[in-house]
Amino acid sequence: MDSSYTPMYKRVLLKLSGEALMGEQGFGLDSETVERIADEIKSVHDNGVEVCLVIGAGNIFRGVKLAQANIERTTGDYMGMLATVLNALAMQSMLESKGVITRVLSAIPMSTVCEPYIRRRAMRHMEKGRVVIFAAGTGNPFFTTDTAAALRAVEMNCDALLKGTQVDGVYSADPITTPDAERYDSLTYQDVLSRDLRVMDTAAIALARENAVPILVFSIHNPGAFADVVAGKGVFTIVTDTDK
Repeated sequence: MDSSYTPMYKRVLLKLSGEALMGEQGFGLDSETVERIADEIKSVHDNGVEVCLVIGAGNIFRGVKLAQANIERTTGDYMGMLATVLNALAMQSMLESKGVITRVLSAIPMSTVCEPYIRRRAMRHMEKGRVVIFAAGTGNPFFTTDTAAALRAVEMNCDALLKGTQVDGVYSADPITTPDAERYDSLTYQDVLSRDLRVMDTAAIALARENAVPILVFSIHNPGAFADVVAGKGVFTIVTDTDK
C-alpha cells in the first residue's frame, strides 16, 4: 500500500468496453492490454479501494449488429451477454495471476464457470477484499452493459461509477472525427441527457441520477489514469447533480 496515495472513494465500479481489451487488434483480446488494465486495477485495489467491474463485449460482437444479419435482436443480445462472460473470465484469470482474488458473478446462471449473481453474495465478496466482475449484463435483452454497470453500482452502494473510454473525458462530439469538439470537465446528468452526449445510455444516466452516483469518464489508455481518477486527480469528466 502506498501511504502517499489518498483515494477519494472507498468503493467503485469500473465500466470497461470490450473494445478497451482489443489493444491495436481489430477483434478479440490483446493479452498485453488486458495485463496492463489488470495491473491498474491491482494498484487501486492494493491501496484499500473496493473494486468491482462490468466489461462489455464489443470486441467480440454486438446484438444490435447481429440483428442486421437476420438474427433476432433478443437472441443477439443473449449472445452478447455470453460474450461478456468470456471477457470477465479473461480478466479474472489475469488478475488472479497477479495475486488478486477475484470472483465472476453472472446474471445468467452458469455454475460450471462462475457464480450466479446474488447481491448479498457480491457484497460479501467485496467486504472480504475480492475484486468482483459482473458478467452477462442485467440478464435481460434490450439493456446495455452501461445500464448493467449503473445498476450494479447502485446495488453495491458504490461511491462512484468510473467509465474507462477511448478518450479522456466527455466531448461535445467525437474528438477523433471532430478535432474542435469541446471537452467538458464537469456536467450534470440533465446536461448529458438534454445534449445527447452519449456518455452512457439514458437508462444508465437515469439510474445514476436517481441514486446520486457520480459518473467519472476517463481514458483507460492513459497509464495510471484509473488510480489518478479514484484519487480525484488526472484528466476526467465528472457527471453529477450540479455542474461544478
